[in-house]
Amino acid sequence: MYRRAGAAMLALMLPPLLTACVNDPADVARLEERLDDQVEIAREVQILYSDSARIRLILRAPTMYNYLTPADPRQEFPDGIIAYFLDENQDTTSTLVAHQGIYRRRNNLITVRDSVVWESVDRQRLETEELNWDEQRELIYTNKFVVLTQPDYIITGYGLESDPSFTNARVLQVDGRIPVSRPAE
Repeated sequence: MYRRAGAAMLALMLPPLLTACVNDPADVARLEERLDDQVEIAREVQILYSDSARIRLILRAPTMYNYLTPADPRQEFPDGIIAYFLDENQDTTSTLVAHQGIYRRRNNLITVRDSVVWESVDRQRLETEELNWDEQRELIYTNKFVVLTQPDYIITGYGLESDPSFTNARVLQVDGRIPVSRPAE
């Protein structure tokens, strides 16, 4: 008796288990159109760059596209970035803000664009529309119009070259040099 009941139960349960799931080909095609296996998207990104086990840079961005294409692997930040540069004591020495950024891994080149502003804690400020950092040559440069504000003067012109710490920044084609008189503190 129990064998017949067990066999009957098995007969009732087996057909649903043996039926296969079938996906609608149109649904699959729509999903494949939306998916891109060559790009990863991240939101509310924070990237830490370190040297000798010390954090040297904190980069924050609302959106990052990580392109995986072998011909041009890169990270793009279309909604802007803010970067905090830190010294050996982990104190912020300067900040950089831009509306767009891109890091090309193949040639280790970082380019920021659109309303680029770099400011240091010692009252230096750089404003330009584009700034590049060549990691291999340890060179920051642009050929765009720049406004470089120092504690005692403002320099305007085209093009800039600097070391990564901005201690040796120079405007390549000076348009103007304006002395700044600050009130005594």
